[in-house]
Amino acid sequence: MAADLMSGADRAKLLQSFEVVYGVVVLAGDPARASAGDSPDAAMKRSHESNYAGPILLAREAAERMKLQGTPGSIVLVSTMQANALFPGSSVYASQKAALQHAGRILAKECRGPSGIRVNVVSPGVTATGMAEASIASGKYDRFIQEGVISRFGRAVDVARAIRFFLEPDNYVTGQVLCVDGGMTL
Repeated sequence: MAADLMSGADRAKLLQSFEVVYGVVVLAGDPARASAGDSPDAAMKRSHESNYAGPILLAREAAERMKLQGTPGSIVLVSTMQANALFPGSSVYASQKAALQHAGRILAKECRGPSGIRVNVVSPGVTATGMAEASIASGKYDRFIQEGVISRFGRAVDVARAIRFFLEPDNYVTGQVLCVDGGMTL
């Protein structure tokens, strides 16, 4: 489902579209790169809203709904390997995803215990889908394979498996960040 996560009405619509909320995956992001002539201020604001504020607002509201329903469940936020390692030129994007990871762990601590609500973060590496497709096609990341840093680029299924693991109803894990990056950030 798509929505403007900075809109309270859109977030409510997302959560109200299900009778009971057991699991929420917040897969939102914007590389927020400033193009020639763009204001770096605008890129920073866009990054903050898309990569941090909107996802955290939705996660918090989902947790509240689960608590009110008395429904144990799982919230999975999606970050990036760039939040775990230093990549030149990624400060606008990576800083907000790092904040997302930290806030996700705080939310996990706030939700732990009898509520049975778990919050975790999946941090993908270079994955041949979404925002990374153009970079892969341009050869930007080829050196990581050529130098043996990773054996291949990630696939959507690699990330989906990690998300599914965190969503399993009997899962015992909360407050964790799982890097699905083929070892790139080692």
